[in-house]
Amino acid sequence: MFFRENQTMFRKLAVFVAVMFAFGFALVPIYKKICEVTGVNDFMRPEQLKNSQVDTSRVVRVEFDANIQHLPWTFKPEVRSMNVHPGELTTVNYEVRNTQHRAMTGQAVPSYGPTIAAEYFKKLECFCFAKQTFAADEVRQMPVVFVVDRKLPADVNTITLSYTFFEMPGSGPAAVEVPAGNLDAPSSRKLPG
Repeated sequence: MFFRENQTMFRKLAVFVAVMFAFGFALVPIYKKICEVTGVNDFMRPEQLKNSQVDTSRVVRVEFDANIQHLPWTFKPEVRSMNVHPGELTTVNYEVRNTQHRAMTGQAVPSYGPTIAAEYFKKLECFCFAKQTFAADEVRQMPVVFVVDRKLPADVNTITLSYTFFEMPGSGPAAVEVPAGNLDAPSSRKLPG
């Protein structure tokens, strides 16, 4: 008797498992049909995907400037200006060339025009975040990835992003060490005269 009860329970559980398995498979076409009828699935089509953070009704001109302060490098943006929509992720590259036959280190400092634009110009990636060391005669393309905030005041239609590269202290030629007791070596001390 106990064996029959177990068999009956096993059959009921097996039928239940089979029905649940079939229901799981049936959910996919049912879900697709419901989405098709209600139009819920339309947002899943890639051609209809849009970034709701981009203000396509507005265009801001971004101008790029590059300067060097006491560095024997060449430094320029790949484009002088571009039009962007606020909220749009944008990338611009700068080319930097160390024209010296020795390694040098510099750091770029950004500035903005008008100055209020600094608050609304968000850099996600920038070579200005760290010191840049260039080998002798090295050329490098360096990206700036940015977004102009949608909250930029309506009267600001042009932003100028200007970078100035400065040489970092200690990046010049290595100091020559004179061994102790070498009388033929030039002295770094000044004699009173």
